[in-house]
Amino acid sequence: MTDTFRRAALTAATGLGLCLALLPAGQAQAQAPTRVPCNDIAALKTAIDNANARGGSIVLAPHCIYSLPQADNEDDGLPEITGKVRISGNRTTIQRPLSASGAFRIFHVRQTGHLTLNSLTVRGGEAPASPFYDSNGGALYNERGTVALNDVTVRNNTSHWLGGGVWNSLGTLTMKNSTVRDNSSFVGGGAATNGTMRTDGGAIRDNTADAWGGGLANGGDSRLNHTPVDGNQVGTSGGGLGGGIMTLLIDNEIGPLRLNSTKVRDNISQTLGGGIFIGETDPTTLYRSTVTRNAANGGPGSGGGIHNDGRRFGIYTRPIPGPERTITKAPAKQALPKVNLNQSRVYKNTPDDCAPPNSVPRCEAVGSAPAKNTAKPGRS
Repeated sequence: MTDTFRRAALTAATGLGLCLALLPAGQAQAQAPTRVPCNDIAALKTAIDNANARGGSIVLAPHCIYSLPQADNEDDGLPEITGKVRISGNRTTIQRPLSASGAFRIFHVRQTGHLTLNSLTVRGGEAPASPFYDSNGGALYNERGTVALNDVTVRNNTSHWLGGGVWNSLGTLTMKNSTVRDNSSFVGGGAATNGTMRTDGGAIRDNTADAWGGGLANGGDSRLNHTPVDGNQVGTSGGGLGGGIMTLLIDNEIGPLRLNSTKVRDNISQTLGGGIFIGETDPTTLYRSTVTRNAANGGPGSGGGIHNDGRRFGIYTRPIPGPERTITKAPAKQALPKVNLNQSRVYKNTPDDCAPPNSVPRCEAVGSAPAKNTAKPGRS
């Protein structure tokens, strides 16, 4: 019986060996990653072009800064991502330096593109100011593609319309242990999305917007897990809605916002919604989350924590029918957008926690001391 078993095993192994021998070499062995020497921009662009064509992994030098002296195409510092591209570093930076020729963002992902970034800092990008309605995504513009950011920092980037750090346009964006900070824009100082967005860890921190959504402008299906939204500001030149987060319509798209075990704190709006401003109809849900120490400087009833007065707001990234539209206050009989506080707290916000009264179930307005819109250290 033992001999029979051994013969059967040998036959199976021999057959397996024959099958392996018939496999093409490319299937039998994984393609080796392309290693790019420190600050070799030409080699980096070539590696991206090759990965676009057949897929591939690119490894950058650790502790290195890759400085892009000029745009690769009309708006972007690197070749557009159209294939499956993975770029990994180790405390590595890709940047548009102050000495660069002209304004350009760093990454642009097209509909067929799949971009994964690992252990990188992306900084200094500036979406071109003209035309203004196309000035979106200072560091990263995801145009219906798929993007995964793992241990990535997106910082000190600028756009003049939407998404100072990241603009996720009808795409899929996942961020794990990644931080969006010190970016600026007209709307969505840190990030803006009307696609699908998921975060796990990291933070949206210390971003600024002129008009709406200091940290995040959400017009899509977004879920923030254990991702603090803190220290963001809106209305730096006057006005401003949603110091931390604003929900709104973006290119006729809206979607639910859910915060899981997330703190919204220390955000400032110069008018309404220090922590969160609700500006569209889909529900906002907070689960085991807190909204605290935020400030709205519009006076009593401005919603230092959460403001939900029933108005709908929208923005467009194309010249028709916009570029911007604000819908007037909803009729009194129309139900307010739903804000669900599930095992969550809104407290110690200025001048009140939630406004108008009874607009957020289970939230009681409590006054506290005024807050000042002070400059934040390290914004360079």
